[in-house]
Amino acid sequence: MKVLIIGGNGSMGPHVVAALRGRHELCVTDINPEPPGFEHEYRVLDAGDREGLIDTASGMDAIINLSVSRTDRRVAWDVNLRGNYNVVCAAVRHGISRIVNTGPYYQVAGRTYDEFDFGLHPDMPPQPGTELYALTKALGHEVLRIASERHGLYVQTLLFYLMIDPTSTRGHIHDKGGVGKDMIPPYMIAWPDTGLAVRSALELDLARLPSRCEAYFVFPTIPHGKYRNDKLARVLGWEPPHRLEHLWLRQAGG
Repeated sequence: MKVLIIGGNGSMGPHVVAALRGRHELCVTDINPEPPGFEHEYRVLDAGDREGLIDTASGMDAIINLSVSRTDRRVAWDVNLRGNYNVVCAAVRHGISRIVNTGPYYQVAGRTYDEFDFGLHPDMPPQPGTELYALTKALGHEVLRIASERHGLYVQTLLFYLMIDPTSTRGHIHDKGGVGKDMIPPYMIAWPDTGLAVRSALELDLARLPSRCEAYFVFPTIPHGKYRNDKLARVLGWEPPHRLEHLWLRQAGG
């Protein structure tokens, strides 16, 4: 496939590019300059630039959106929300039906879920709260959901928690603070696995999707059961290779 990757020179982008290398023809965009020695087509592009994105998407078979802005109110609106609207415009203009989107887990499981409940899953009614990043990402996903119904798009959104180098030895189970608080591992996914998750969604036979708009919590299986990741195996037929046990197993005598 010819694949357009938006925001492909950020933190996650290199892992996605590595996972797709040699399997697809890539066009990578980002607001940052092209990395030295980059081997794929590259364009400097802001996700909020609708006409630029539409032009770049010409001839593509799929769009992967990795773009993100967390702090600035206007930029977060333009990237996280309008950026997905621009993706829809490009997909509709060029007849692209396959979209892979990314975001944080708390655009679904915000504080009202995260601080009190277990067995959280990505198909719950979303409660992102009022935090700028989560709220704008949740609204951007809603744009994609509506577009999937109106324009026949297939949208898959991968929701991540904190990422880490799988060889890291920093930390074990930690307390979020105070009696009755959850014991949550400090990291939930290995960086290379983010790229593999995107690849699995991109290459999925679309006939396996339960609907035209699906979301996944992309975490390894962790014993506390706070977040459910069973949809990864059930729909994508994939599980994260790195379980990160050394971050959540108690040490003998500890």
